[in-house]
Amino acid sequence: MKLNVTLSRQDTEFMKRLSALVLAAGLAAAPVLAHAGPVHGAHVAWEKYKAGRALKHLSADGQRALVDILMARDMLSAGKTDQAIPALYDAQKRLQAAAKADTKLMTAENALTPAPQHPAVPGHVPSATPDVWVPVGGEWIASENLAPEKKAAVGTANGQLKTGTTQQAADTMQVVSEDVDFIVALAPLTPTEGAVNRATVFTEGRDAKSAVDALNEALGGIVFVSDDFIDSQAQGKGAQGAPAAGQAPAAKN
Repeated sequence: MKLNVTLSRQDTEFMKRLSALVLAAGLAAAPVLAHAGPVHGAHVAWEKYKAGRALKHLSADGQRALVDILMARDMLSAGKTDQAIPALYDAQKRLQAAAKADTKLMTAENALTPAPQHPAVPGHVPSATPDVWVPVGGEWIASENLAPEKKAAVGTANGQLKTGTTQQAADTMQVVSEDVDFIVALAPLTPTEGAVNRATVFTEGRDAKSAVDALNEALGGIVFVSDDFIDSQAQGKGAQGAPAAGQAPAAKN
């Protein structure tokens, strides 16, 4: 039996953005970009570096876990309870793997600054308890002042990310200047794992509605932040090999 899941307009927009962010499983494994040609010089080399750096901030396991969560939620909502169980098992395993990866960060929610493109829900009080946060998705956001052809390039690149063609997406972003932001979706590990575990128990007990509610709780805990915040956290941990903000990477001999 298909569930009648009613979401508010705000929740619907939230789910749409999540779906746009998580379809690019494997972003974190994006290959290093080719060298810039002599016509564009150091500026293009820096822009190519920025695109590659942004992709490397994402967690491949975290992205796949979020895909599994959304997939299980859709199956449960459609009454396909048995089919949702493998996706939930996969989500549990991938969240465990993401917890061991270097892409995670440790902080309290009230230390995060939500990206202006996706602010926190009104009335939400951020937790002051430190937790592990996993980068589970990303998207480039074009500035209103960006030239039409560059806005089109951003749209093309985001479409390429959704299909997992990360090299092509990074190449497309070569034509875009600094008037573009990369936002990252962060999932709090402990609450997300707890919600997925509850959803699994409910699904095994054939309580699809309670399972969907648990998965919605997991998705509702995601916070969107600027990639600059993620980069500052990485540098603060003493990340090696990444130049400081505003500094182009050193040329190779």
